[in-house]
Amino acid sequence: MAEKFGDRLAILAFPCNQFGHQECAKNEEILNVLKYVRPGNGYVPKFPVFEKREVNGKNTDPIFAFLKSKLPLPHDDEVSLAGNRDAIIWSPVSRSDISWNFEKFLIDTTGAPFRRYSKKFETKDIASDIQSLLK
Repeated sequence: MAEKFGDRLAILAFPCNQFGHQECAKNEEILNVLKYVRPGNGYVPKFPVFEKREVNGKNTDPIFAFLKSKLPLPHDDEVSLAGNRDAIIWSPVSRSDISWNFEKFLIDTTGAPFRRYSKKFETKDIASDIQSLLK
């Protein structure tokens, strides 16, 4: 997406350790993990990777509280949270909680949340929505 849309699109990554404790690296280690371990092979993101934050529960970061208030469910999967009940490690639990890594939010050019995508939605398939917002 970064290559396809260039400076017309801002991509922001927010690591989180609330999903199976899969992001256990310290903030200062995350970029090295990406570069040398997963995905490895010298990978360097072409977008900012912020410090880890909580996206669910009592310590939800304000960014994600706002996004979930505007887009309470992924448009393509309204039951994904129910399928991960054993993996829920935060409290309180809300129906609008992010269900797993790689949920995505698309924000329009005015800063308004436009669409939320489940972990199952392929990132490349967001291109048509991005294109429509950039017209």
